[in-house]
Parts: sequence; structure tokens; C-alpha cells
Amino acid sequence: MLYSHIMIRYGELTLKGKNRKDFIDCLFLNVKKACADIPHLEFEKQYDRMYITFLDESVIEDLLQRLKLISGISSYSLVAKMEKDIDIMKEKILLMLQQKKVEPTSTFKVIARRSDKNFPIVSDQINREIASEILKNTNLKVDVHQPNIKIKIEVRLDACYVYFDQIEGLKGFPLGMGGKGLLMISGGIDSPVAGFLMMKKGVKIEAIHFSSPPYTSDMAVYKVKTLLQSLAKIQGDIKLYTIPFTELQLKIYECCGDTYAITIMRRMMYRIAEIIAKKDRCLCIINGESVGQVASQTLESMQVINEVTNMVILRPLAVMDKNEIIRIAKEINTYATSILPYEDCCTIFNPKNPTTKPKHKECEFLESKFDFVSLIARCIENATIEYIHVSN
Repeated sequence: MLYSHIMIRYGELTLKGKNRKDFIDCLFLNVKKACADIPHLEFEKQYDRMYITFLDESVIEDLLQRLKLISGISSYSLVAKMEKDIDIMKEKILLMLQQKKVEPTSTFKVIARRSDKNFPIVSDQINREIASEILKNTNLKVDVHQPNIKIKIEVRLDACYVYFDQIEGLKGFPLGMGGKGLLMISGGIDSPVAGFLMMKKGVKIEAIHFSSPPYTSDMAVYKVKTLLQSLAKIQGDIKLYTIPFTELQLKIYECCGDTYAITIMRRMMYRIAEIIAKKDRCLCIINGESVGQVASQTLESMQVINEVTNMVILRPLAVMDKNEIIRIAKEINTYATSILPYEDCCTIFNPKNPTTKPKHKECEFLESKFDFVSLIARCIENATIEYIHVSN
């Protein structure tokens, strides 16, 4: 068996100073947890690399797919570990090329890196000796500018590691290092992407969804659960609060009129989200708002809406173009679900002329017309809580 290891690179974690060990330890635990049900694996962490050792080649593809979903990994490679002996390296690399079944007309480049300065052969000499051996025994040609195959050799303290391919990881920080936030999820394109980007930065999420039956259907809630199942592939189980919002929403439209209804509705949502976030010790509220996208997302609207909470509001999509958001949604497999035609509470009573520059005093005046505190309490009291698991 030529291949017996996967090498994991940390990337952004290497920028950390005194906290670096904490980040690496967290990533190490996340990797072990993600691979816990695969038998006969060994895990090793070093200062700038992590290694997974396996005994059965049949688990390779499964391992490579799982690592794609772990934040904090910059890149990773399937590697062959061998003794630090130039003749053994030549022999094994030829076998690796045979197994790869490269085209006879392919080009290659050898890239050696000698971390172990006690190894007697310098990097440039390793490059020349390995390249000469390949030229003598194959029809491959050298191309140092645009090679078809890059043969990468790392001579480290413990052994020599050789690999061809480097698979990009999620990057960011290990999940859990950034605390926990409450994601406001509607079922549209934006909020799942916002949740994903926060996970990449190491923030675990819980979710809150506002439902307005009978004006919104059960399928709208099912849609949200399906979206969270996609995000659960990265995090694991996600706690979801479904808030019965009908009574409060109807009261808003009765007392506040079309112009301010959306603004007041968003203020109520933030009040509810804050109560739940603080109860569950979430450190922030996350949403999929983008500046200027709709009436409630102008800077003036955001300022007036934000006034009702003193929690940190994070908007990962604030300055992103819609096309960029859609691209990420497709990458994380949420786009197709997000565009299903099931309306949420933000779209069922869409006012014709919502204000884009709401005034603080007008909001307070309109809210004084009804007992929103009691209505909010009932929303929270009647909320349903469930844990969304990874779909099979």
C-alpha cells in the first residue's frame, strides 16, 4: 500500500500567536470527531501539520470528502510516507506515477522542501536526482512553468512525505473557537449563506425561524429544516426555534399601516431573537441582510431596527453582490431549496410603499398603540424547539 496518510495544513491558524495551540487543539478534536466512525485511524498533530494514518485504502475517498466540510483546514493531501533515503524516494515515486496512470505525454515538475536541515541532500539536488530518475524510466518530460503533474516532496524530521495533489479546504477557523450565534433564517437564499460564512469563521450557530400559519404553510418550515440539514453537515446538530408569529404580525399591520409595517416587524423579530439568544448564551445575532437590497436593509432602516437590541448584529453578506451570494449557495447545496416557492412571513404581507428612511420617534409612537410585550412573551412561550440532524 503506497498511501497511508493524509496531511492537513492549517493555513490561517498559523497567523495566531499565543492562541495558536488552542486553535490547533480545537481543529484536532473536530477532525477526530468527524472521522470517529471510521475504524483503524490514528491522528497526530504537529506545529504546522496534522496527519491521519489509515490501514485500509477503501476509506480514502470517504476521508477526503469529510475533510472538505471542516473549517480551519487550509488544504490537505493524500501522501506517501517513506524513509529519508534518496534511493527509496526514487523507487516509491516511480511506483506512485505508475499507480496514477499518467498520460505518456504528460509533463512534470519536482518540488522538494527540506525542513530537516540534517538531511544531507539539499532541496535543489533532490529535485535534480528525482527528475533524472523519472526521465530515465518514463516518457514524461520536465516543464517547470506549467507542468501536468507536480511531485511535491517534504523532508521532515520524522520522515519523507510525497504527494501530487493539494485539495482546498474550507479555510477559516475551527468550529467552536468563535463562540455561538443565533441565525435568523427565513428560507431564502441569503440566510443559509450567512450561517455558512459564520461557521467558516469558527462560530457555531443556533437558528430562529418566524412562521405565520395559516398564511405560511408547513412546507415553508420544512424548507428551513432542509436548509439547516445542509449546514448541519458542517456543524452537526443545529438547534431550531420556530416562532408562531401570526398574532403579533397581524397586530402590527392593524396598528402600524403599510409604510412602517416591515420596520416594526423587524424590530419585534430582533426583540424575540435577543431574548432567545441571551437565554442560550449566544454572543451575537446573525442574519443575511445586504446593504440596500430591500427597504428594511437601507442604512437608515438598519439603524432604527437595531435600536431595540444591544446585542452584536453580524451581517456577513452586508457588502456582497447577489451573484456572489448565489454562487456560494450553489456551492453549499442550499440554492435549489432556497428558491422553492413557499412564502415566509416576510413576503406574505408585502407592503406597496415601505419606508426606506424610518424615524425612531414614529416607530415608538406606532409601537405604543398595542401591547407588544405580551405578544412577544406569547410568541416565545409557544415556540417549538427541535434539533436538526444531518440528512442521510
